[in-house]
Amino acid sequence: MSLDALPPASRSSLRRRLDQIGIGLAGLCAVHCLATLVVISTLGFGGHFLFNESIHRVGLALALGVATIAIGWGLLRHGRVLPFVIAVGGLLLMAAALLVPHGTNEFLLTLLGVALVSAGHLINLRAAR
Repeated sequence: MSLDALPPASRSSLRRRLDQIGIGLAGLCAVHCLATLVVISTLGFGGHFLFNESIHRVGLALALGVATIAIGWGLLRHGRVLPFVIAVGGLLLMAAALLVPHGTNEFLLTLLGVALVSAGHLINLRAAR
């Protein structure tokens, strides 16, 4: 079934849910970053799992997929470029975080990136109303 086969209200509801999922994923990413710092610094274990590059790559892939669909769909619906530009900036920062060693720079790039992606989703939600 194509998206065009869905009634307009269902398409709007699906796009809205995708934006909400994008915001939720950004929140989970931020919690992961903060939890990693707390667990590693206070307890000294869990680094092999929490610092695993696969988590970061999968998170970026999910963020990219959800943002592409939800924000791209929003752009087609309301024609506002701002949510797209903000989300792309955030995704680029998240990708840049994969290129730097673990530590403060990675943490800051990731948190700023997920904040921008989340802001892009929020603006997209508001623009579609």
